[in-house]
Amino acid sequence: MSDALVSLMAHVTLKQLRYFDALAREQHFGRAADACAVTQPALSMQIQDLEASLGIALVERTRSGVKLTPKGEEIAIRAQRLLNDVRNLVDYAQHAGGILSGTLRLGVIPSVAPYLLPPLLPLLKAKYPDLELHVRETQTQPLTEELVEGKLDVLLLALPIKNPDIETLSIFEDRFLLALPKSRKLSGRVRATKEMVEHDRLLLLEEGHCLRDQALTYCSLQQVDDVNTFGASSLSTIVEMVSAGFGITLLPEICLGVEGRSREIKIIRFVDPEPARSIGLAWRRSSPRREDFLALGKLVAEAGELSLKRGAQAVQV
Repeated sequence: MSDALVSLMAHVTLKQLRYFDALAREQHFGRAADACAVTQPALSMQIQDLEASLGIALVERTRSGVKLTPKGEEIAIRAQRLLNDVRNLVDYAQHAGGILSGTLRLGVIPSVAPYLLPPLLPLLKAKYPDLELHVRETQTQPLTEELVEGKLDVLLLALPIKNPDIETLSIFEDRFLLALPKSRKLSGRVRATKEMVEHDRLLLLEEGHCLRDQALTYCSLQQVDDVNTFGASSLSTIVEMVSAGFGITLLPEICLGVEGRSREIKIIRFVDPEPARSIGLAWRRSSPRREDFLALGKLVAEAGELSLKRGAQAVQV
C-alpha cells in the first residue's frame, strides 16, 4: 500500500462518510443535517473536507438543494457499503455471545404489526430475556430503505421484496377473505369470487400499503372507479366502514381474531385457489446475524399459528 493511499485513508473519517451518506439520500443540506443531528454548517464543512481529501467534487450546489456529481454517485454507493460493513462489524462484536441478545431493531408493516406482535412479543421475552427490542412500524418502502441504510436490522412484512442486497425468509401463508356487511343476504354456503368484488364498492388501505396492491392484483382491479382508498391507513377503519354498510373489503386471515370480533360483518372464504400473501422476514445479505433472524423466524411462525387459530372462529363458511 502506497504512502499516499495510507495518508488518504487516515484523512477520510467515518463521520465524513456518514454525513455524505445522509446528504446523498436527502439531496438537501438542511434535511441531511437534521438526519445527522448536527448543524448545517458543521455538515457542510465535513463534506468540503471529504471532497478535499478525495480530490474530487462530490456534490453540485443548486437552488433547490444539491445534486451528486457522477463521481459523487459512485462514492455514495461505496460509502454506504463501507458504513454497512462497519455496522456489521459492530453487530458481530455485540452479538457474538448468544442468539438474539443485545439490541434488535425490528421493522413491521401496519397490516401485520397489530396482529402478530401481540402473540410474538411475549414469546420473545420468555425465550430471549436479554434481548433489547426496538420496533418501527411503517410502510414497506421506507422500511426497506431504512434496512439497506443500516437503520433497521430485520423486517417482518409481506414478501416478496426485490432487492439484491436483501435476503428473505418466507414463514407462512396468510390467506385473504372477503368481508361484507352483516346485513348482506347470502344464499347457502357461498364462496367469494372476483365477480362479487367487481360489482361492489371495494374499500382498501391508502396508496403505499402493499396489502392494497396485493388485493388489487388478485381482483385484477388496477383501474376501477369503485375502489376507494381515500385516507384509510388502518384495517380497523376499513372494517368499521364495512360494518356500517359503506362497502366491502379483503382482509388478511391473521387480522380476523382482532378485526372480526364484535363487528357487524360477515367473513367468507374465496373459491380455490384462495388469494394469499407470504409473511416473512427480510435482512441485509451482509448482516452477520443470520442465526438471530432464523431464530426469530421460528417464533414468528409460532405467533402466526396462534393468530390464525384465533381468527378461524370469525369465518362464516
